[in-house]
Amino acid sequence: MDTSVLCNLLGVPGKSQDREKVLKDLKEKRAASGCDLLLPVTAVIETGNHIAQLSDGYQRHRMAEKFAELLLMVVEGKAPWALNEVEWNAAHLNALVQGGSTGMTLVEHAVSGVGCGDVNILIERDRYLARTSGVEAVVWTLDHGLAAHS
Repeated sequence: MDTSVLCNLLGVPGKSQDREKVLKDLKEKRAASGCDLLLPVTAVIETGNHIAQLSDGYQRHRMAEKFAELLLMVVEGKAPWALNEVEWNAAHLNALVQGGSTGMTLVEHAVSGVGCGDVNILIERDRYLARTSGVEAVVWTLDHGLAAHS
């Protein structure tokens, strides 16, 4: 899942216009057998940034608490998804610069308006596929630019 989905699940003000659809989709994905949901590191960082940038202090505090609770649920294995554990190393960074399996470099993505976070989510997906076998992995996103590569 990407940042757009996580923000909608949390109900982040200004970033959750599709909340009802995302909640419905989550319910359907959880009911589907063989569908595992992974939480990319990128989505965690970007969502935390969106929360920290909320102008209303009360909303910022409320959302930060809700976000922290959600992250603890992941740690405790109580969330409907697992953390996608990736190693931040030279191989990961090189894959990011090269654009992974997208056929475009990070520079080309930036020029076309696709951000580094979106490219990193795709790299996380690629690396997940490389360490698993017999699975298909798609990025659950509401972002049309990212969806074109997922």
